[in-house]
Amino acid sequence: MGGKRHFRVWRGDESGGELQDYQVEVNEGEVVLDVIHRLQATDAPDLACRWNCKAGKCGSCSMEINGMPKLGCMTRMSTFEENETVTVTPLRTFPIIRDLVTDVSFNYEKARETPAFAPPADLAPGEYRMQQVDVERSQEFRKCIECFLCQNTCHVVRDHEENKQAFAGPRYFIRAAELDMHPLDAKTDRKEYAQAEQGLGFCNITKCCTEVCPEHIKITDNAIIPMKERVVDRRYDPLVWLGSKIFRRPMTETVGHGETSVLGAVHAQPKGGVHSHAGGSHDPHAEAEAQRGVNWHRQVPKPTVPPVDEHGRLPLTELTFDRPAAPSPFGDDVTFPMPVEHLNYAHPEQDEKKH
Repeated sequence: MGGKRHFRVWRGDESGGELQDYQVEVNEGEVVLDVIHRLQATDAPDLACRWNCKAGKCGSCSMEINGMPKLGCMTRMSTFEENETVTVTPLRTFPIIRDLVTDVSFNYEKARETPAFAPPADLAPGEYRMQQVDVERSQEFRKCIECFLCQNTCHVVRDHEENKQAFAGPRYFIRAAELDMHPLDAKTDRKEYAQAEQGLGFCNITKCCTEVCPEHIKITDNAIIPMKERVVDRRYDPLVWLGSKIFRRPMTETVGHGETSVLGAVHAQPKGGVHSHAGGSHDPHAEAEAQRGVNWHRQVPKPTVPPVDEHGRLPLTELTFDRPAAPSPFGDDVTFPMPVEHLNYAHPEQDEKKH
């Protein structure tokens, strides 16, 4: 129902702030972000709030509503009692910039530290083949919109600032799990890297990250717990230990000058303090391999200009254009199916002869 509602919104910056009370008009069917926009238009024009799509797909409007990490654009006002005070505060885990805007660069730093997909060395772009079941296995993790609500609610970094350097967080655990499940990923130490460099052992699987995920990704059950189980199998399973003794494969071995490998995870001291973009391994070879995850030589079709008339205006319908429909975004000189050398991925059966 419409009418005035009581809001308490945190106002301030990195030097400090406080909750301020507002009476804001609320209409039927609105979400919290609508009310924040109305508040900016009426009583608080200088209120800072980050948002973009207003459709629950960009993850920009992350905030804490009545103490619960949520997306402002996906939290309906009808879920609150009419006489209930709605308290809106910024994400508590990250540094305040101003009002409801926080500095989430911690997450981007962890993203750069995560080794990228490394395709097999014996396959060229366009030769990758995957079973559909392998695609579906990791598809859930690709739904992540990077709202960082899971990162915010994870008490490992929420309550312990000193853990941030050694802990990547649930968002990047699902990235590690996705790549570990990928049948074409050439890096075989994803589990060990998650344990040694991303701080997988810090997580005690309280499932708080799963509870706040707006995409309903089962972060704990489908990513973190399986990764923990695989680490335990390799590191503590007595049969694996016995096999390492029989086949003379030590759990920790020297792999180069100043480097050691723990269950396949490479650790090297960075030279000159430069951090490898391939991850915490600081391995130049790993960085080079990480860059192979994209076919940089793919021929990308040139964009075409929009179909405008002699006055420079876009046509209202196809009837006003001199050709049926609009020009192809791929360009007029592109034929389909596109040649294999223009693709990063190809269908498994595209090379089979047609009957």
